[in-house]
Amino acid sequence: MSDPIVRVEGITKTFGETVTALDDVTLQFEAGIIYGLLGPNGAGKTTLIRVLTTLLRPDSGRAKVAGVDVLADPKRARTKIGLAGQFAAVDEYLTGRENVEMVGRLYGLSIADSKQRAAEVLERIRLDEAADRQVKTYSGGMQRRLDLAASLVGRPEVLFLDEPTTGIDPRSRIDVWELIADLVDGGTTVLLTTQYMDEADQLADRIAVIDEGRLISQGTSDDLKDKLGGSVIELSVAEDQQGETIDALRAICGAEPSVHELTREITFPAVNGAATLTEVVRVLDSASIALNDIALHKPSLDDVFLTLTGRRAEREEDEPKTNGRRGRRRGRTS
Repeated sequence: MSDPIVRVEGITKTFGETVTALDDVTLQFEAGIIYGLLGPNGAGKTTLIRVLTTLLRPDSGRAKVAGVDVLADPKRARTKIGLAGQFAAVDEYLTGRENVEMVGRLYGLSIADSKQRAAEVLERIRLDEAADRQVKTYSGGMQRRLDLAASLVGRPEVLFLDEPTTGIDPRSRIDVWELIADLVDGGTTVLLTTQYMDEADQLADRIAVIDEGRLISQGTSDDLKDKLGGSVIELSVAEDQQGETIDALRAICGAEPSVHELTREITFPAVNGAATLTEVVRVLDSASIALNDIALHKPSLDDVFLTLTGRRAEREEDEPKTNGRRGRRRGRTS
């Protein structure tokens, strides 16, 4: 394995006396991949991004990006990175080209270099034809792509994308997926936070799951799915029979079933596949527990997330309140 391009060691960050946003987080990954960071609302994903992009100092720990200590030398670290936050940070009254050129000037580029790089990245993200229109005429997906263009004008070695497809339509999401995959093919390393399981499944070479500020699991998408034992069973029963059902399932599968907070569906690993399904139906029938629905399927990344965190992903920002392409699975592992 090559030297990691991002290395995080024991990062801890608290807000006030009660909120621990990051709790001794340690991770690393190599250059040339998409590293997906998954976690429910409030898990600490955005806090970690802010630490790695020099916007927030942790209480303890160390972090390096592209060989630069982000705490000891934040100014130099900023020359190595790009950041696109959860919402497009663009000026709607400027044109797309003017937005990107302005960011180039903020990077310290000359007027001529800013113009040249703006033209390059606008063409790269397929916005060159709309570059001289005011951004207020852009769709949400176009504004998101423009935000990515602005983050690329400094030619970063590592690009941090915090919920890059939040609030845009499905077609635009696929466009952004393709753009991200193209960027990595062109040599950019990406750290991506998302709560869309299909997004992580399609794009990420490696995935880390974070919950309550702690890193609880990491690996490839297939690695994480394999930990569930191959297949899962999902079922629903009447609410007054849930406790009895969970006791029965616990005895059958030898693991703690997960219960969806809203739908109250029960999910658990099917160790022996269809044979486990048959046993569940038999046992519940013997106990006079009526099934509303039951299904056996291969585990998805959403099943992994539910099992690890005890709840499904939410589509909300995770900051504490304080004063590849479509159909393409990338094959790299570390």
